Amino acid sequence: MSSPNPSAPSPAPFTAEVYRARMAKAAESAAGAGLAGVIVAPGPDLVHLTGYRPVSTERLTLLVLRPGEEPVLVVPTLEAPDAAAAAGAPALALLDWTDGKDPYAVAAPLLDAQGRFGISDNAWAMHLLGLQRALPATSYTSLTEALPMLRAVKDAAELERLAAAGAAADATYEEILKVRFSGRRETDVAADLASLLRHFGHSQVDFTVVGSGPNGANPHHEAGERTIQRGDMVVLDFGGLKHGYGSDTSRTVHVGEPTAEEQRVHDIVREAQQAGCAAVRPGVACQEVDRAARAVITEFGYGERFIHRTGHGIGVTTHEPPYMIEGEEQPLVPGMCFSVEPGIYLPGRFGVRIEDIVTVTEDGGRRLNATARELAIVE
Repeated sequence: MSSPNPSAPSPAPFTAEVYRARMAKAAESAAGAGLAGVIVAPGPDLVHLTGYRPVSTERLTLLVLRPGEEPVLVVPTLEAPDAAAAAGAPALALLDWTDGKDPYAVAAPLLDAQGRFGISDNAWAMHLLGLQRALPATSYTSLTEALPMLRAVKDAAELERLAAAGAAADATYEEILKVRFSGRRETDVAADLASLLRHFGHSQVDFTVVGSGPNGANPHHEAGERTIQRGDMVVLDFGGLKHGYGSDTSRTVHVGEPTAEEQRVHDIVREAQQAGCAAVRPGVACQEVDRAARAVITEFGYGERFIHRTGHGIGVTTHEPPYMIEGEEQPLVPGMCFSVEPGIYLPGRFGVRIEDIVTVTEDGGRRLNATARELAIVE
């Protein structure tokens, strides 16, 4: 499997018609879930549905979607020009409010006073409480719980962006293998990763995990001042946004020649990651991907050292539904994109993780990362 050239031209922007269709689908999905509508605060849901990316503040901004009704975006007057310039603005009505007015009184007439609404997970508590004060008989549920599939299935244009982000992450990994690790701090290598991601087109770097030696046994170790030494296993996990869509990949490298045990643990994780990717196909429950990867690690006696889920969705954020974890019975659907990232973590010693982004196809799965998964030797 190969990835596109990371220097390929930028994809065409999404049109107002694309956003119109997304908002209509969200409203229909809400009705199907027994909800009166959807309330969307600034954050990834709003970006996905409208192309508008405001900063979340104490001033109320929210999108109201109701079945059979025109979408309405409530914004502070001073931010109305920016909202009107968003790609999805022609597909909705703008309703602004000025400082000194009660924004919840402005928003309230847009809602069913007795209704139950899905609300985006990152809405501020003060805004939700303000809506509840204005409409005491309304009730609310998390969009992740009510509409977990809202952003889960990507169309061809979104897949193109995710593939481009994956290619840029691959190019970053190929380049990082050329730098010196031994004698440098984790933060130095992390800075190299961030610089390379931006060089290959990322507008936003979300994380650059560099876990050397014993720090690699902490899956979300933040790069610190530890000096990387010869003989260290080093976990690299990095990603961010390119063209508004996420990358996320992990590889584990070794400074100098590994011991037989280190090589063996790495081989086990590589086999587990292959098993997880091989389990991907339409109709299979998300938990089966986790089970496939976990079974390999358990078989070799390291089951208790695989301490996190096998994967998470990715799109306009680097972590979103669906999740590859025991108990998640959501069937895989073509267009879903998620990570497959098993690991083994030996406290006080080292860790290993291998991660690719995978998209569900009509008859299986396709990796969006193509770099070698064998244990790379670095200097």
